[in-house]
Amino acid sequence: MTDFLLQLWSRLRGLFGEKRSNHEFREEIETHIGLLAQKYVCQGMSEQDARWAAQRQFGNAVLLEQRQREARALLWPSTIFQDVRYALRILAKSPATTGIAIVSLALGLGVNTTIFTLAKAALFDELSVRHPEELRLLAYAQDERSALRGGTWGDFYTDAQGRTVLASFSWPVYQELLRKNQSLGELFAFVDLTQFEHLSATIDGHAEVVTAELVSGNFFRGLGVGTNLGRPIDDTDDAVGSSTTVAVISDSFWQRKFNRSPFVVGKTIVVNLTPITIVGVTPSGFSGASRVHDPEDLFIPLSAQPLIFPRKASSLLSDPKIWWIQIMGRLTPGRSEAQARASLAVSLNQAVRSTMEVPQDRTVPPLLLLPGGRGWNYASQELEHPMPLLLALAGLVLLLACVNVANLLLARSSSRSREISIRLALGANRARVVRQLLTESLCLSAIGGSAGFLLGYLTRNVLPRLLSSSWGPAVLHARFDWRVFGFTLFIAALSGLGFGAVPAWEATRTSMNAGLKNGGTTMTRHRRGLAGKTLAAAQVALCMLLLVSAGLFIRTLANLTSLDPGFNKKGVLLFAIEPPVKRYPASTSVGLLHQIEERIESLPGVESVTLSREALLGQSGSNSNFIFEDQPNIPEGQRDVEFNSVGQDFFQTMGIPMLYGRTFSSTDTPTSTRVAVINQELSRVAFGGKSPIGVFFRTEQGGKPFEVIGVCADAKYAWIRDNSPPTFYVLYTQQTDAEKSMTFEVRTNGNPKSFSDEIRKAIEAVDKDLPLIDLRTQEEQVDADLAPERAFAIVTSGFGVLALLLASVGVYGVVAAGVLRRVNEIGVRMALGARAGQVLRMVLGEAVGLALAGVGLGLFAALFLTRFLVSMLFGLKPADPLTLLCSGLLLSLVAVVAAWEPARRASRIQPVRALRHE
Repeated sequence: MTDFLLQLWSRLRGLFGEKRSNHEFREEIETHIGLLAQKYVCQGMSEQDARWAAQRQFGNAVLLEQRQREARALLWPSTIFQDVRYALRILAKSPATTGIAIVSLALGLGVNTTIFTLAKAALFDELSVRHPEELRLLAYAQDERSALRGGTWGDFYTDAQGRTVLASFSWPVYQELLRKNQSLGELFAFVDLTQFEHLSATIDGHAEVVTAELVSGNFFRGLGVGTNLGRPIDDTDDAVGSSTTVAVISDSFWQRKFNRSPFVVGKTIVVNLTPITIVGVTPSGFSGASRVHDPEDLFIPLSAQPLIFPRKASSLLSDPKIWWIQIMGRLTPGRSEAQARASLAVSLNQAVRSTMEVPQDRTVPPLLLLPGGRGWNYASQELEHPMPLLLALAGLVLLLACVNVANLLLARSSSRSREISIRLALGANRARVVRQLLTESLCLSAIGGSAGFLLGYLTRNVLPRLLSSSWGPAVLHARFDWRVFGFTLFIAALSGLGFGAVPAWEATRTSMNAGLKNGGTTMTRHRRGLAGKTLAAAQVALCMLLLVSAGLFIRTLANLTSLDPGFNKKGVLLFAIEPPVKRYPASTSVGLLHQIEERIESLPGVESVTLSREALLGQSGSNSNFIFEDQPNIPEGQRDVEFNSVGQDFFQTMGIPMLYGRTFSSTDTPTSTRVAVINQELSRVAFGGKSPIGVFFRTEQGGKPFEVIGVCADAKYAWIRDNSPPTFYVLYTQQTDAEKSMTFEVRTNGNPKSFSDEIRKAIEAVDKDLPLIDLRTQEEQVDADLAPERAFAIVTSGFGVLALLLASVGVYGVVAAGVLRRVNEIGVRMALGARAGQVLRMVLGEAVGLALAGVGLGLFAALFLTRFLVSMLFGLKPADPLTLLCSGLLLSLVAVVAAWEPARRASRIQPVRALRHE
């Protein structure tokens, strides 16, 4: 017993650095046992029984200490560092397998990093201000009984209860809320003018379009933002009737237009023909309060609205019926959000009733306090629905990559069975072996994650660019920060543990005796082959799901692209002109537009010119009621009819056929009878089978009636997905003014973009302060309408190609490993008379069976999951037979191609050489 304890104790002490002689160890053991024996003798035991009891207790204590020290050794930094070095050496010995694994992980992790960066930018990025989480945006939810229906401007959305949520208030209501506010600290107001009109700024004699935000005097103070240069706007700047108009410019505008000149403060620029003095520059990254990305160029006091943004009726600062500004404030310490909302709701009710008349059958809508840290969050509203789908598809790609790497490691572990058996035979416990194998997996994921992080950084703005128009700014700009790094690190570590778990578990189940033999046992090989086939089938199933999704989006894009818009989109150049109201009041704006139209039409190469209030497929529209003369009630089909104010040659320029009647002509003058052309759909809805020619109608805006002079063919109006709506067209020269911007359509006999310089010069000859707004071709306008569908088709196609590549690698690896394990069996078959073609068919048959099993599983998953894509598809159902069939055939073909080379090698095995293999 003492000799056994001596060996155990000396091994335990020597393992952890205590180098002493056996004599010293023996003396230490005798001392411990003697003390324990004396204790038992004192308790009444005989000396012999006491010594045996002491030896047993000491032995148990030694064994317990050994287990505890071995467990602690698994966490020692020195041994972990040793595992990492050994893992890197093992990975370097298999460069092909390691390279494939790293590339697979880099692609999978890179895709997820890119999509997460976009999701973070769209859903989580906050305003660059002090404590953005404290900001609250005032809003309200209105229904049919709301007292505010018809007088609100700005963006809106529909909540889960079907109510329309808006965040627009009138200036008088804001003043009342500001006076009574005791709930939110520093209630400030702002409005993004981009929602309403384009601003033109003349800087150093050159006019261009700029963006601006009108802000209250306490705007910068309420947000807790200063300036990098100069000073912010204050209350004195926002005083109505101020003698000078000032502005603070953004850091990006300062860089773009003034090259960061320190002398920009005090410089005067002309905005919408109004001289404005620059008083400060905002900090870098500050974008305003309306949006997180794409900072505004200018911040101008709200009191300058009559000069910068004049309206024909009255100043918006005194009109209680127009709700147009947004209000934001901060939660004050010690006051809950519910208390603030209740107090402000009372103040809002009083403010509305004191500034405008509320009919008895109407109510003031309930107040909402929305999180204001992201402003109104336009990008989030656009990407809210497609983002979960993108994240899910990216997750499938990463899962596919992890399964592929797991399969590679599993195949490689069969060749390491002897190494693992030797480690176990030399005394390593199974936990130590598992840790070593997981360390190798984590090293792979670390290298792949680093490459994926770099790939995600390089491709971070690809998808925003795909979702944006070719002539405008990107929808958002993805910014890398610690959250992106943390996300990549987390999923890389999780992936490493995930794809390393199965190979590590399989390796530790290796029989020590079988592993020390040359060949191993048939049972072990069969088990590993089954695990590899299962993972390969899972790869094929995931690939099938991604291919079906890609096929559905590709076919959706093809269906939309093949639609006939009802007009000729080729050879047409589009741009907008917005006459400044200050220089061109209502009586002269139409004349200005007609003068520009005539100048452009005289340019060489221009076939025809027209203009319209709404560009076709411009994703915006105007509507009005279509009321027959002396009609007491408006039928349902004649409510909210689309209309467009167009030029005389609109139908000729856009290639919209006239079915009967006539189009506009030179005899239709501002003083003649007002005329209109209706489309075929409106003719069907309003007139049935009767002829509409000569019928007079009026609109809800009142004024003189219109006479229907012709019926044109149907054409797409605002969105290509929608059917051609009932539409009527009126002549813009017969309107009293062109209050909004008008879009010019110029048909040319060559490349439309090559005429832009000449057109710009022609407009500058009329007025040098009129910039061309949103210069693009009609084909680019149509492409912008298809941007979401095109982006999804491109992204999912990329996912599908990547999935095919990974699945082919997985099938190849499984088939090749299976052939290697079955060399002896194949040799026996060929020695017994099997021909090369039979062996080839046998191996390919197994690969096809593997592919069919994966395709079947993927088909089942696709039929279940693609139901959630219904709202994003067009012209087909999620269970589209052609898409499912093509995806399955393509995947099966790729599997056969991937298995061909291993099968060909198997068919060329020499029986004698194979029989010697064992």
